[in-house]
Amino acid sequence: MTPDLDSLATALYVKTDDLLKQSPHLAPWRPAVGIAPRLTDAELVTLAVMQALLGFTSGRRWIRHASSHLRYLFPYLPAQSGYNRRLRKAADLIGHINRLLATGTSLWADNVWVVDSTPVECGRSRETAKRSDLAGWAEYGYCASHSRYFRGLRLHLVCTLHGLPVAFALTGAKADERQTLLGILRTEPGLVASRPGQTLIADRHYYGRAFEHDLTQWGFHLLRPARRGEPPRAGSALFKPLRQVIESVNQTFKAQLDLERHQGRTPTGVTVRILQRVLALTSAIWHNDHTGQPTMRALTAYDH
Repeated sequence: MTPDLDSLATALYVKTDDLLKQSPHLAPWRPAVGIAPRLTDAELVTLAVMQALLGFTSGRRWIRHASSHLRYLFPYLPAQSGYNRRLRKAADLIGHINRLLATGTSLWADNVWVVDSTPVECGRSRETAKRSDLAGWAEYGYCASHSRYFRGLRLHLVCTLHGLPVAFALTGAKADERQTLLGILRTEPGLVASRPGQTLIADRHYYGRAFEHDLTQWGFHLLRPARRGEPPRAGSALFKPLRQVIESVNQTFKAQLDLERHQGRTPTGVTVRILQRVLALTSAIWHNDHTGQPTMRALTAYDH
């Protein structure tokens, strides 16, 4: 089967629709009495993923494009304000679908994960920082990988060596990467319990005796480069090529899925736009896996 955007959209719609039929409580809440939405929740999720894959960062431009070119898939499309409102309310549903697709791939059982965080900028000017609804969450931080200061958040990502997102968190720019990773694992006890002997590959910032002790207690084996003054650590010869995997995944989010051009202005708005991009990557990997493509993280077939 040849991968293309239409086939991915159709498969994602069917998967989401089946999920909502089996578990209707996952749908966004709406009154029992009232006008039923003309755009279904399954269509909404599919529309959001297509927006991320096609690179439309503006909701207004996306709805205008979809109205002209995608009517054969979506007979009814809401206005931009209605689309954004529906999307914000569907954040939990998007998270459930992301996990459903991830567990439905052959990559889910990989016994090696890579972990890292990447900046999610949320405005640069001082006036923006003072007036933004993100004040108190977005903050100033430093990205050593790109040698730059930024104001915003950090996306902490745990993924397989093929780039499949396993777990993630969105925090302030100054949040400790080690504590965030431990927090991610604490909120996923089932995931942790099912992975005895799992290997985590991280950079030199994931260090500390107490931190490594907690990972060992959960059955995880941490591989990272030695810090200055430390003796050489096992597996250090493998770090350069394997560490490049997570940097490549971060670049996919930034360059192809416009992670830092999310245009979110509120905590809910930013969160759902990040989820939208994570789901877009997971959907592409899921579809590539099921169609037998040689490169799991290739998005070229879906971005035009």
